[in-house]
Amino acid sequence: MQPPSPVLLALVLSLAAAISLGITRFAYGLLLPIMREDLGWSYLLAGAMNTANALGYLAGALSAPLLLRRLGAGRTLLIGAIGSTVFMALSGFFRTAEWLLLQRLLAGVTSAWLFVVGGWLTAQWLARDGQRGGWLLGLYYGGTGWGIAVSALTVPAVLATGGSWPHAWWALAGVCALASAALWPLARKHPEPGEPAQAPPQGSTPTSTPPSTQGIGWRTWRHGLPMLAAYSCFGIGYIGYMTFVIALMREQGVSADSRTLFYTALGLAVVASARIWAGLLDRFREGQAMALLNGLLGLATILPALTAQTPVLLASGVLFGAVFLSVVASTTAWVRHNLPPHLWAQGITGFTVVFAVGQVVGPSAVGLIADEAAGLAGGLLASSCVLWLGSALALLQTRTRP
Repeated sequence: MQPPSPVLLALVLSLAAAISLGITRFAYGLLLPIMREDLGWSYLLAGAMNTANALGYLAGALSAPLLLRRLGAGRTLLIGAIGSTVFMALSGFFRTAEWLLLQRLLAGVTSAWLFVVGGWLTAQWLARDGQRGGWLLGLYYGGTGWGIAVSALTVPAVLATGGSWPHAWWALAGVCALASAALWPLARKHPEPGEPAQAPPQGSTPTSTPPSTQGIGWRTWRHGLPMLAAYSCFGIGYIGYMTFVIALMREQGVSADSRTLFYTALGLAVVASARIWAGLLDRFREGQAMALLNGLLGLATILPALTAQTPVLLASGVLFGAVFLSVVASTTAWVRHNLPPHLWAQGITGFTVVFAVGQVVGPSAVGLIADEAAGLAGGLLASSCVLWLGSALALLQTRTRP
């Protein structure tokens, strides 16, 4: 029997990214406005839900290497997929903030296991495809965009038929369950613990390599502090937009159809983004790529705070979707340009940690600002300023080695 094509494998594995980020993390922004109204939340509490998810994601990303060693990639992938599905469904059964915070925390843990291992499997199986390796890996990360687009269509459809926010959680869990079932055959084919796994070929992205527990010395990181600080600013700024932009549009009176179009377009732009910035990331070896991308994100973030005109909002969503995952890729490119190969995994781990810390701070900080006189528009304005600060910091970065 002929093995599946690399493109088909990449597309199937992209379902891991769709579940873990596109649905488990970013679908919450669609549900936040109606949950807040129904449950009487402040914006701070609403943002804390994504803060909890980010804390869980950090714990999951750091523990994923241990699970890989103990259980193997296949089992860890399925645990992440099934766990994410279950916690999405359980979110529809609770109304108290404490239980919902716990659901978001645990969903963050399992979604991190799923995303890290799914990306690692993609690098293992698909990056060997010569010149197409980078494109195939782009297909995997593009799964995040498909998850966003499916969420944008699913949640309004459930609400339009008379469903409430618990029904929307259950519908999204059903989508995750179908995607998890499609991952099952691939998960069963991967070596279990004790069987050697082939390393990604030279020239492939190291973002999916299981993080090493060995750290990088202060001397190395001292020269990379501007990039680390800039990436932390990105984590703070981008997650504020993804958490609250739909709530702001709803407050501005933007129609449900326009909000659906906005979020769907954002998701599809994420799918297309993998190829847009590849040349930029290859060309610039210092902080220029992150500086440009953070600057563009700051522009996309401030637009909804300035106007509710549908064309401007749509432009904001498309620009944001086309850029934000490429900021993640820019850290990978910087690591490859500036660190020796044996430090790539540790370098990515360092960036992962500062990014996760930024994601923890961002939603609650924007929610706190929104609860004051500044409102949600003020919160997004603050997010854009943090992103522009990250852009300025990235320009300070120089190469750490020839």
